Formats: sequence, C-alpha cells, structure tokens
Amino acid sequence: MALPNGAPAPSIDELAKSLQSLGVSEVPKQPGTYPELNPVDIYRSHITELLASKTDIDPKIIYPALQWTQTLDKGDLVLAVPALRVKGKKPDVLAKELVEKFPESPLVEPPTTSGIYLQFFFKPLPLATLLLPSILHATSSYGFNPYLGLRDPFDPSSGRKRMIVEFSSPNIAKPFHAGHLRSTIIGGFLSSLFQAAGWDVIRMNYLGDWGKQYGVLAVGFEKFGSEEELQKNPIGHLYDVYVKISAISREEEEQVKAKKAEVAAKKEKGEDAAELEKEIQKIQEEGVDEQARKYFKRMVDGDPEALGVWKRFRNLSIEKYKQTYARLNIFYDEYSGESQVQDKSMDEAARIMEEKGVSEVSEGAVVVDLTKYSKKLGKALVKKKDGTSLYLTRDIGAAAERFEKYHFDKMIYVVASQQDLHLAQLFKITEAMGRKDIAERCQHVNFGMVLGMSTRKGTAKFLDDILRDVGDYMHEVMRKNEDKYNQVEDPVKTADILGISAVMIQDMTGKRINNYNFDMDRMTSFEGDTGPYLQYAHARLTSIIRRASGSPDPSALIPDLLKADLSLLSERHAIELIRTLVQWPDVFLNTLKTLEPITVLTYLFKMTHALSSSYDHLQVVGSEEKVKNARLALYVCARQVLGNGMRLLGLTPLERM
Repeated sequence: MALPNGAPAPSIDELAKSLQSLGVSEVPKQPGTYPELNPVDIYRSHITELLASKTDIDPKIIYPALQWTQTLDKGDLVLAVPALRVKGKKPDVLAKELVEKFPESPLVEPPTTSGIYLQFFFKPLPLATLLLPSILHATSSYGFNPYLGLRDPFDPSSGRKRMIVEFSSPNIAKPFHAGHLRSTIIGGFLSSLFQAAGWDVIRMNYLGDWGKQYGVLAVGFEKFGSEEELQKNPIGHLYDVYVKISAISREEEEQVKAKKAEVAAKKEKGEDAAELEKEIQKIQEEGVDEQARKYFKRMVDGDPEALGVWKRFRNLSIEKYKQTYARLNIFYDEYSGESQVQDKSMDEAARIMEEKGVSEVSEGAVVVDLTKYSKKLGKALVKKKDGTSLYLTRDIGAAAERFEKYHFDKMIYVVASQQDLHLAQLFKITEAMGRKDIAERCQHVNFGMVLGMSTRKGTAKFLDDILRDVGDYMHEVMRKNEDKYNQVEDPVKTADILGISAVMIQDMTGKRINNYNFDMDRMTSFEGDTGPYLQYAHARLTSIIRRASGSPDPSALIPDLLKADLSLLSERHAIELIRTLVQWPDVFLNTLKTLEPITVLTYLFKMTHALSSSYDHLQVVGSEEKVKNARLALYVCARQVLGNGMRLLGLTPLERM
C-alpha cells in the first residue's frame, strides 16, 4: 500500500509485531486515528481503551480529552477530568478514583494527579522501541500525514482536495517591500504545510501588472531605458526608469499647479493669461500623464506593439523573480496577475450584482452597501464614475475564474492585515452575488508589519538586496573561523543559506499578526533562537554522525541502526529527547489548526535545546560499540526530525558551516 503522496505506507503488521513484543496483543486504534503514522495515537488509543474498560465513560469522550503537554514535567499526555463530562462528582475526587482504577499497562506508567488533571508518562523503553524505528523507516515523511488531504481521509482512491495559496504578489517595477517579504515567507510555509497533509496545492503569484503605471513605465523606457541594463537586472532597471519618469510627471503637475495660480492672479488683475493657459494646455496634452494614459489605452484596446512592450517587461521580471524565489525554496505553479482577469468576468460580476440588487449607483459610481450585513464592512466601491474597474472588481472576477478553472476546495489569500477590510468585503460580495460556494471556501491569512526594514548598506528596496546584504554579513562571520571555513565546500552558497535562514526565522519568531522590527544584528546571531542557531544545531548533529560512523550519508546507516539495542538509552537526557521527538506528528497536526510558523519553530527550538544539553551526557565517539550504536540511532532520528521541521519552514538544512 502507498500513501497519497506515493511514498510506501508504514506497515501496520510490523507495528503489530512490535507491540506484541511489548505485551500489547493488537494495535490500539480509535476511529479517525493513524497509529502507523503517529506513535502518540497508539498511546491515546491505548489509554482510552484502558479507561473505558474500567468506567462507563464513552471512548469518544475520552480520546479527544487526552492532550499533549507543553513541558515534559507535566507528563507526555494530560487529561482534564472535567472534559469527561461525568456528573455528580468533583473533578479532583474523580481524578483520584480514575488513578486507582487504572490497570497495569505495558506502555504507560500508572497515572498521577495534579488537581483536576490526570498525567500520563510513557514508559521509556517501549516508547524508544516504537518511536525510533518509526522515524528510521519513515525518514523525510515522519511526522506528516498525507491522508488528511483526501476527500475521504481513509480511502487513498477518493482523490485529493485542492487548494490555491495566493502569496507574495509584488508589483512589477516597484520595490519588493516588507509586506511582500512576509507574504512570500508565510505563503511558502502554508503551501508546504498543506502539501505535507496531502492536499493538491497550487501556488499562485498574483502580480500587480496592470494599470496606467505601465503606460508611465513605457513612456519612461523610451526616454531612459537601456536594453543592456534591462537584460542584466530587469526589476531594478525598470524601477529606476519608473522613478525618473515619475519625477518628471510630478514636476509637470507642480508646473501646472503653479501656472494655474498665475492665471488666476492675472485674471484677478484683469491681465491677459492666454499664453499661460496655452502652456498649461500643452503640458496637459503632451506631458507624461497624458502620454501614459494614451499608452495604457492602447494596451487596453489590444494594440500589439504596446502589449508587446508590456509583455516583455512582465516576462523578464517574472524570470528574475523565479531566480530570487528559488533561493527561498519557493516556486509557483502559476504567475497570474491583474492583467489576466478577463473583462467578461468583471462584466458578468457587474451584471449579477445589478440584477440581484447587490450593487447600486451612487453619484455616478457603482457601490455595494455592505452595512446591512455588518457596519464594519461599510460601503465598497466597485466601479468609478469614469467606468474604470478597481482592484476589488478584479478580485471578484478572479475568484470566479479560479473556481471555474481549478474547482478548488479552499483558497487562501496571504495578505497583510491592512487589507482585512478589502478581503472581508470581497468574500461578502461574492456570497451576496449567490456564490456562497466560492465565498465559504476562501480564507484570508493575515499578518502584521515589518518595521525598519533596512540592511547595513541602507534601506533595502528589493528582496535581492536584503538577501545579498544578509548573506554577505554571514560570509564575514564565517571567515572569522578559518579552520571551519576551509572545510566548507562552497562558503558563498553556505553564507547565502545562512542569511536566508536568518531572515526567514526572524519573520517566523512570533505570531503572524504581530509587527516585528527588522534587526540585522539579532537575526544573524548564532546565540539565542535564530536561523543561524537552528542551522548550527543541524550541522553539529551531522558532524557527530559523520565522525562516529565515517559515513557522509546517514541513510546508509539505517539497516544497522534498526538492530541497535535501544534499552541502552536509559539516561535522563536520552529519555527526554525521545519524549520530545515523539511530539513532532502532533505539532504538525496542531500547526494545521493554527497556521502559525511559530508553532513549528517553538517545537524545533525546544528540541534543539534538549539536544544541546544531551551532548556531554550521550557521547557517541569513544563509547562502547553497542552504546555507540544506540546513541547514533537516537541522533540520526533527531537529525531527521529537525531536518523535516526546517524543510517544512522553507529552510535548506546545512551539513557543514
């Protein structure tokens, strides 16, 4: 049998054999659980069965009441007695009764009470026996559950649910600002998260690639453009051109304003202002603004030459974006954009809104009054007085087009919290138009601002600037340790990965909705909970494994490690590390609920701290052979879990640094 992602599924028969060797006759399995993918499911089901056998409490009530703990001193699982909904007894009294009734178990210690809570501690050797082979077999898929994205979670033939994640969405020829950075990092993470849960994920970049500003850009390129610079750095060059031509446009606006004031002054004095009026008319008819308006009109009308220039700018920019995104381990299935939304989709939306009485004409413009649903939603403008469409109009059309094309089960917009109202209006208008089937599948995943985003070389305008400057800084840090530096095969690439890790982890350290300060010194530190620290933890683990085994490839060690005597992992540090590793599948499940990178990150830092404190107590090199193999198995598993978590966050785990 294969998992929905094509990987071989862990054998339930092998799991049954392991459990039988521990004294458990059959695999404990409550409805809706995956014991072959998540060892903690075995324990929850086992405890549920034991409690249900000694009480009248329904297993369907017991199972969800068993929660994993934040700190190991509180147990591996904890049960809040009031969640059992037993009437007529005080929770603390019932807790003590349940402890007394709980039978002997080969997997868990006798439970203890803490007020109204029951605390369950897993027995160390059975846990090691079930967990470590599970990780060694599953490798890069350990902790993930690709069944969750199935239409029927227990039938791989039922097909996968489909999701669109729209994220990053920069504006061509404009700076890649902090909001785009956050959207890119969070969107990449969410895409990987749902893919690991078995969803068919479509990554979409909805570019800002339409509007009069592209007429401004075309006019500017005729005046300031360089073919050589365009080929070398399209995004940077187009931005420089846009800045220069926009400056001229602003000067012309100021000139018109000043000349109009002169005209008014002359007329007040009764003087002739005809020449000044001619000058104003000439600027208005021949200036940048009018040239841009005419050029964009040509684009809208389908003029091949005008569209050809625009397409070239767009395509060159996308190719540059692809290179930058690749450094972040991000790719897109579709580069969409405002330009791709068809007029007929917007016209159809306008017709439906008018027919259903959703929209109304107000002072020549078309608006939707959403206050009848919620005062907070206000009134949304969907068409200006001059008949031009707005961003909201295009979004309504785009949602319908995407549903028609992809038949998605869910669509996530990863957009800054400043757009909360815009997205709320979009969803409510879509619903009011009679497309509840689309609206209820849409979700806005928002985030706070990045404050003070600048690097040592000044304020960063583009993502490349940020990554380059942080990478350069990490390269300088690496050079300070010449011995280690010389051992790194490609120090420039390694420094780049370290810099990217620094930027990404700083962004994820905190809840999405919170603002944070872009702090170059803090993010690049190897001390504290940073990207470089995580990378160091992975590289150190890899180094220990390499020195102990002589093998650069830990996967080659697996057949021998599966034979290791795990009873030798009896030290407190080994047991606590094993108890931490078993939590990873539950962390993954919890992250699907929170949609917060910090959920994963908190776990990874907790795990690396446990690792760091274990090294002095669990030495591998120089230990007796059997002890060495057992500890090596533990560290190979720890490296696998750390790597799985880092890759889920979008990082490239380093092996040397």
